[in-house]
Amino acid sequence: MVAVALRCRLATFLVFAQIAFILLFAFFTEYDDDAKPIPRKLSDGSNPLHKYYPMFQDVHVMMFIGFGFLMTFLKKYGFSSVGLNMLIAATCIQWGTLCLGLFDCVETGRSRISLGITSLIEADIAAATVLISFGVVLGKTSALQLFVMLIVELVLYATNEWIVTDILKISDVGDSIIVHTFGAYFGLTVSVLLRRSELDEHPNEGSNYQSDLFAMIGTVFLWLYWPSFNAGLLTGEVQHRVVINTYYSLAACCVTAFAISALVDKHGRFNMVHIQNSTLAGGVAIGAAANLLVHPFGALIIGSSAAILSVLGYKYITPFLNSKLGIHDTCGVNNLHGMPGILAAIISSIAVSAASEQEYGYSLYEQYPAMAPPLNSTELTRIQRQFPDVTAGIGRTASAQAGMQIVAMLVTLGIAISGGIVAGVLLRLPGLASPPAESLFDDITAWEVPETEVYKPSESNNAVSPRSNNEIK
Repeated sequence: MVAVALRCRLATFLVFAQIAFILLFAFFTEYDDDAKPIPRKLSDGSNPLHKYYPMFQDVHVMMFIGFGFLMTFLKKYGFSSVGLNMLIAATCIQWGTLCLGLFDCVETGRSRISLGITSLIEADIAAATVLISFGVVLGKTSALQLFVMLIVELVLYATNEWIVTDILKISDVGDSIIVHTFGAYFGLTVSVLLRRSELDEHPNEGSNYQSDLFAMIGTVFLWLYWPSFNAGLLTGEVQHRVVINTYYSLAACCVTAFAISALVDKHGRFNMVHIQNSTLAGGVAIGAAANLLVHPFGALIIGSSAAILSVLGYKYITPFLNSKLGIHDTCGVNNLHGMPGILAAIISSIAVSAASEQEYGYSLYEQYPAMAPPLNSTELTRIQRQFPDVTAGIGRTASAQAGMQIVAMLVTLGIAISGGIVAGVLLRLPGLASPPAESLFDDITAWEVPETEVYKPSESNNAVSPRSNNEIK
């Protein structure tokens, strides 16, 4: 009866939330100019849809197939991994649009949120933040708890995004700091607040051959489309450079992850956990510096470094955090998103410290607007004669910009951790009860599950997820 009551509460919450979204969109959103029926836009080919839609499709696939299937490794939680991922992402698209749009209205002075193709990409990226946090608490929370978490998280995500991009004026084209670092440490903090003794060596927290194979589908989709995630909102030669840098970082990361996985195994075998996750870390690590001239060989170094950090994280850091600090991370999000996100901030700081107008031309001021000369300066006038799109900055030096990249990372960590504490406290309220111990990492309380040999529990199959680093005997 308790489970039925919780599901009724969830259904009621979803209905009222969707009605609220409809009303908020009705009163506070509108099409942007490129989506309105303006005759001059009909045939001149200038509509940004043609430029951005292929990238949007790629990012959309990442959110619903990539993230969804990546989390299907739990042998009895596949329906929830894919299904709740889809439900959460669809909700985040709507709530994220509103949260990001509010700050955009504050910045531009508009009274309504203007929606176009770039808004769709931004909403998907906001959803990625919550899906990263979802991976930390996978199997340990009810759907109702997840919805409370996403409501809180997206408000804080939009706040942090506004602070680090509009106030601190940093560049994070691949959202390594804004999305990956924020989502990881928000989720890890929530996990600490939801810590339960029943999580230790729970028999359902394991994979089988079929579930790990399904998870690899998510890995492959994410690996293929990650260049679009990092470059989706960019144009011109900068977008081109980001795609190239991300492509080679991922390639080096994949090869290195396989190598390190075999090296840290006493039998010299590959660990599927490492292959599912650490092969993607290069996409995170290159993100904040992917627009810079790190050069292809530099991208290979960054991807390789991320793979080493991630695999060692799964092998040594995750067990330490779980046993010593009580941080239970179901998907090992810290190793794929958290630590590589911090690495990305450090790499971007080093790379931008050497950036100069001689090397980048005036495009430097488009990528780092704060480094542009200040208003009414003769230098700005000189630049704008040839590049009128360059706007006034504050004359920030390369070294100051490098320091600000680190400040942005620290601010992001502060907001993520403090916000995770707030969300964790809310998720412990009696009305949002966590699943009972016997239902952890199990679809049975939330889904109609057909009785199959794959799903049925087996007395001989009590292996804990390799994410907790149990060795194969």
